[in-house]
Amino acid sequence: TTTRLLDALAERGVKATFFLIGSQVEDNQDLVRRMDQEGHQIGIHTYDHVLLTGLNRADFSAQVDKSRTLLKETLGHNDFLLRPPYGILDESVKRWAGCPIILWSIDPEDWKERNTQRETAHILSNAQDGAIILMHDIFPESVDAAIQVVDALHREGYLFCTVDELFDLRGIPLESGTVYTDACP
Repeated sequence: TTTRLLDALAERGVKATFFLIGSQVEDNQDLVRRMDQEGHQIGIHTYDHVLLTGLNRADFSAQVDKSRTLLKETLGHNDFLLRPPYGILDESVKRWAGCPIILWSIDPEDWKERNTQRETAHILSNAQDGAIILMHDIFPESVDAAIQVVDALHREGYLFCTVDELFDLRGIPLESGTVYTDACP
């Protein structure tokens, strides 16, 4: 489903931010490189999609730093954001992240029912300038919803960009260990 999403985004000239699970990167390096080469932003979503809170430093490193190293080896750069699984974090996650932490302002909970129409309606009814939309490209229904959302919001005059671009356009510097949910005015 990721390839179909990338194809649809390319057709529409849209850039997105993809938070990747490290354990899935090794077998999908060509796809990850494509994301990067097409101007999408890549972020860390841990190595095994585990809850980061309560981990000791070594276990945290095994999840975040291991993913960072793998992505750096794959892409040749090291400017990755972190999205903690489930959006759950604590002070140790902030302290050890080593990068800005990105959450979201619109969550259609696309993992729950996998209902394209409901997801699309939820996003469109909550869309606003500067919002960060959370979706998962592992579900065909979510990819369908993402394409419908892009088309509908483009008709309304919205533009899409990566997280870094969004905050840069607003003149908001992203700081390591700081949590961001949107760049709304």
